[in-house]
Amino acid sequence: MYAAEAKIRKHIKDSTNMEAVVTSLSLPPGSRLGFGVMVRINGDDYILSFGPEKSDKIFLNFNNEFQQLHSLKVNDKIIIKSHSVSHAPKYAYPIVSGEYVERDSKVIFKRVPRKGGC
Repeated sequence: MYAAEAKIRKHIKDSTNMEAVVTSLSLPPGSRLGFGVMVRINGDDYILSFGPEKSDKIFLNFNNEFQQLHSLKVNDKIIIKSHSVSHAPKYAYPIVSGEYVERDSKVIFKRVPRKGGC
């Protein structure tokens, strides 16, 4: 796990594009990371986590922020950017925080910065 994390550390530090392939539309069983998918980057598997989905109380829809991410399919080639990679003893894979996702040269997710913070 630490070797896989080290392979992408420069991309994380510089927030540069990483090519990834979606390998699973679900996270490992028992995961409490919220919405995410499994991806392969340079031959290593990672959890690409986006955080909890919030429901829209008025329309009872899930967070529109993730709407286009739900259209991802296994074997989709995507470009991702992230500012952090972490690990937890519970998971056999490094956890990449999803900040930006592009598919077919179209942005399908870009994290909105928090108001009043970094």
